[in-house]
Amino acid sequence: MKKISIGIYEPAVKNITKILEILSKDYPDATETTLRHKDAFQLLVATILSAQSTDNLVNKLTPELFKKYEKPEDFVNVNLVELEEDIRSTGFYHNKAKNIVACSKDIALRFNSKVPDNMEELTSLAGVGRKTANVVLANIYGKQAIIVDTHVQRITQRLGLTTNSDPTKIEFDIMKIVPENRWTSFSDEIIAHGRTICEAKKPKCIICNILKFCMYGQEHA
Repeated sequence: MKKISIGIYEPAVKNITKILEILSKDYPDATETTLRHKDAFQLLVATILSAQSTDNLVNKLTPELFKKYEKPEDFVNVNLVELEEDIRSTGFYHNKAKNIVACSKDIALRFNSKVPDNMEELTSLAGVGRKTANVVLANIYGKQAIIVDTHVQRITQRLGLTTNSDPTKIEFDIMKIVPENRWTSFSDEIIAHGRTICEAKKPKCIICNILKFCMYGQEHA
């Protein structure tokens, strides 16, 4: 795999409006998370489970999981070993189980069983970082948010929109470049682009519609 160039690339920054137009045209349906959920709490748990895993894998186990544990209170006194077995297939199940239980206790005791609707309170929950919080804020509460998953991290670096590798720093870098009313849709479209065109190991630069604005593409295509 060729090395990813990391640096600010002037054509990408200057032409961000054109990039946004192309992404919007290419991915008109990229408007929601692919994680299945019925409410804020289910999405929060599913997003915690999706770390170092895939949405498809998480979606296979959450229907049964949410039949067994429907609300935060159901996780409070759960048998930890049993929960670990329930989520084992997602990987890192020891930490995920602990975080889900601790997070559920926080929601039940501190927030009257309602998932908070702001960044400060969401990130005060056990196991909830900015990426998980932004998924909930964007998809449940309709707030604009830059969701820095592995696709967004990789592609914003390749485009040359950020010099950072830390997700939080990338988030704030992109917030300065992309108009606020496009934060969520930009995230969704970039994720779709990463899944279909700008793959990690073999990016399909030859058929990429934003190739001419991409630092990595100009160097490696």
